[in-house]
Amino acid sequence: MLTLAEREGVDLTVVGPEAILERGTADLFREHGRPILGPSRAAAALEWSKAFSKHFMARHGVPTARFRVCETPEDARAVLDLPEFRPPVVVKADGLAAGKGVVVAESTAEAEAAITEAMIDRRFGDAGATLVVEECLTGPEVSFFALCDGTRAIPLGTAQDHKRIFDEDRGPNTGGMGAFSPSPLIGDTDAAAIMARIVQPVVDGMRMEGAPYVGFLYVGLMLTSSGPKVIEFNVRFGDPEAQVVLPRLRGAFAKALLAAANGDLHDVALTPAPDAMVGVVMASRGYPATSESGRLISGLDSATHAGALVFHSGTRAESGGIATAGGRVLTVVGRGARFDDAMTTAYAALHHIQFDGMQFRKDIGKKAIAAK
Repeated sequence: MLTLAEREGVDLTVVGPEAILERGTADLFREHGRPILGPSRAAAALEWSKAFSKHFMARHGVPTARFRVCETPEDARAVLDLPEFRPPVVVKADGLAAGKGVVVAESTAEAEAAITEAMIDRRFGDAGATLVVEECLTGPEVSFFALCDGTRAIPLGTAQDHKRIFDEDRGPNTGGMGAFSPSPLIGDTDAAAIMARIVQPVVDGMRMEGAPYVGFLYVGLMLTSSGPKVIEFNVRFGDPEAQVVLPRLRGAFAKALLAAANGDLHDVALTPAPDAMVGVVMASRGYPATSESGRLISGLDSATHAGALVFHSGTRAESGGIATAGGRVLTVVGRGARFDDAMTTAYAALHHIQFDGMQFRKDIGKKAIAAK
């Protein structure tokens, strides 16, 4: 990637995947004087190590759930005997596990099974060699996004993701089955408080620890009865939230990214439009446990003509057209003045698209309508 950027004279590289950041790509680019938007490997540990992230929050007073970091199955099982970690409890693989390393265990048996699966069966490989066990917070979940330059941060907007595979938040967790933006649960005052109490302390803490944070910061929040608490950080703009947040932004977006990469966000403004966005993920049969590939997709042109944006995720070009090539295949995004308008647009466009084995949730956006 560095060779390509140098050969083509690329002005700015923007990193998407978290695994690329874990490998130190941003560090390498900076060593060679190539502008890049993305945190260093050390700063990206906020995502690629759940243990680091929890200890970092504890050091810098960032509100989060109580936790224990466990290096052995025996340690993890012993935590389940502590009063503050009685089920329901959350068991997280320390490393990157493609969005599938988190189990919300409703019983001790489920928690022990999650521990066995990760640490003994090694379902997630080395990512599950260390576990974080934490109390299960309750409340609605909200995603908050910021752009950081190592010293400053500016808010980019909010969204609400839908992790469970089935309607009404049932079934196993996925990488995300749809999202809407903005979250009606976060007003201007709330957003300012999140910036002051969570985002800026993260930026300040990273700078103090010698790893200035440059790039997108995703903050997964639980709105608890005692205020917003961090569930997790992502060190990039994850999908499907990016697909409903980014189309709302007004301003010189590319210039803002370059300013952040150069450590100079002091006079940059990106303002979300008042529009509502609803994005629905279309997944392949078997997802999230397995996925099918090679199923031809029809109706893509008709869907975009219906007024929606269609983002490709797990697709590839074949001689017969576009075919599926992964678990999450497409995201269909509708825009509207209100959430019901955006939801209508998204689902009307989605029904133009067909592929064998497709599955999608039918309730993306309903939480936003109910919250109004």
